[in-house]
Amino acid sequence: MAAMVETMFSVREKPWHGLGEIIQDAPTSEDALRLAGLDWNVIQEPILTKHNEMIPGYRANIRDKDRWVLGVVTDRYKVVQNSEAFAFTDALLENGVKYETAGSLQDGRKTWMLARLPHQYIINGDEVSPYLVFMNSHDGSSSIKCAVTPIRVVCNNTLNLALRTAKRTWSCMHTGDISDKMLEARDTLFHASEYMAELGKSFDQLNRIKLTDQKVMEYIEMLIPEPDKATDTQKKNIRRLREDLKMRYFDAPDLAGVSKGGYRFVNAVSDFATHSRPIRERGNFKESLFSKTIDGNPMIDKAYQMVMAA
Repeated sequence: MAAMVETMFSVREKPWHGLGEIIQDAPTSEDALRLAGLDWNVIQEPILTKHNEMIPGYRANIRDKDRWVLGVVTDRYKVVQNSEAFAFTDALLENGVKYETAGSLQDGRKTWMLARLPHQYIINGDEVSPYLVFMNSHDGSSSIKCAVTPIRVVCNNTLNLALRTAKRTWSCMHTGDISDKMLEARDTLFHASEYMAELGKSFDQLNRIKLTDQKVMEYIEMLIPEPDKATDTQKKNIRRLREDLKMRYFDAPDLAGVSKGGYRFVNAVSDFATHSRPIRERGNFKESLFSKTIDGNPMIDKAYQMVMAA
């Protein structure tokens, strides 16, 4: 059994799941965009009916290189080109930040760039690397976003907890004075350091919370509930998922030296939420996981809140 678990856990990858292009040799955001194939612009054009009548109040966002329609937006929507959205990150490079990957999701509707911060943190004896993820959208579905994403190096688990004491994400809508809003993003590095400091305090608290095996099983059932009037197939699938999470808590090699308690449980849930395969894997499975890396994973946050409330 131990060998099987070791094999299973040895294949875990970073939470961006191989998406995007490696851009570690890019000294500027302009180089990064070129290497990732994101060096294109968005143009806006009116939308016409089949009778050649313009539809008022709406525009089509179109990728200039191939005329691909990225989305339909209102005339209040301000286009922020990829070069503009990511240019402010160049200022962060002076502090040792390095670009790592970049790419697009949903056929170019969303573009993103990921940078690794220079500082490594040792928290509860674990090496934790903080990353910054920047995302821009061109379809009107979301704002420009920037998020701190800490990774536990030994297992590539995300530890991006929603803390009340520190801000993890920054965003701005594609309306109004975009230039002023983008200037606020220059404080990203400060917010990242602040978040990591508060995250360390939270980990200390989690580490002091001891959990019995029975309590862990109760938490697992709460995180993966069985629906009312579940079918036999549903019950079987729920049991499989619960066993998966149970194994990640009790048998994961990277948690062997971690005492049974809150910190171990949150790590096991992070591992399950970001690396386990769903019952039915849809085509956008990896993209969905990546989005949760930025926005936060509800299951990980729920596990953290349950343990802290114990």
